[in-house]
Amino acid sequence: MKPVETPGLGQEVRLRALLAALHLASPALPVGGFAYSQGMEMAIAGGDVRDAASAHRWIEHLLLHVLARFEAPLWVRAFDAQAAGDHARLRTLNGELLAARETAELRMETQQMGGSLVRLFEALGLATPDLDPVAYPLAFAVACAGMGVDREAGLTAYLWSWVENQVLVAVKSVPLGQLAGQSMLLELHDSVSGAVGIASTLRDDELGTAGVGFALRSARHESLYSRLYRS
Repeated sequence: MKPVETPGLGQEVRLRALLAALHLASPALPVGGFAYSQGMEMAIAGGDVRDAASAHRWIEHLLLHVLARFEAPLWVRAFDAQAAGDHARLRTLNGELLAARETAELRMETQQMGGSLVRLFEALGLATPDLDPVAYPLAFAVACAGMGVDREAGLTAYLWSWVENQVLVAVKSVPLGQLAGQSMLLELHDSVSGAVGIASTLRDDELGTAGVGFALRSARHESLYSRLYRS
C-alpha cells in the first residue's frame, strides 16, 4: 500500500488559510446574515425582482456598482491596516463604513453582524478590536488578516457570502427553485471575480457609489406591511 503523503509546511499553511476563509464565509457562522435581505424584499414586493433574470440583475448590479466601488475597497484598506497594526486607520475606516449606510436598517444590520462576529473572535483565537460599534465588513477583514487568509481570498470569501445570502433570499421569497438558485450562483462567479478586481485597484479618489434606487427601497422596507427580513 502506498503511504499517505503528508503536506509540506507551505501547503499546510495554504490549506489552513483556505479553511479559515471557508469558515468565515459559511452560512453556519452565527452572525445573523440570514435575517437580512438588504432591500431585496422591498424590490420583490415592488415587482422589481420577480424571476431569476431580474434577481440576477439586482444582485449583479449591487455587487459591481455598489459593493465593489466603496464597501469592498474599504474592506481591502481595513485588511491592510490590520496587517500593519494601524489601529487609528481601522477606527477611521470603521467610521466611514458606518456613516455610509444609507438607512437605519442597513446601519443596524452592519452593527449587529459586526458585533456578532467580534464576539466570536476569542473562540477563533483573535484579539478583539477596540471598536464599538463595529461594521461587519471591517470585522470580517480583521478576522481574515488575523487568521492568515490572504487579502484576495478573504475579499472573495466576503463577497461570495454576500452573494450567496442574496441568492437565498431570492430562492425563498420570489420564490425560485433550488436549481435556479444554483444556476444563478454559478453565473455570478465571474461577477464576484470582477468585483474583487475592481475593489483591489481603485484609488482613494475613485471611491463612491450612487445606489439611489437601492437606498430608496431599503428606506421603504422600514414601513413595509409584512416583512420576513430585518432589512
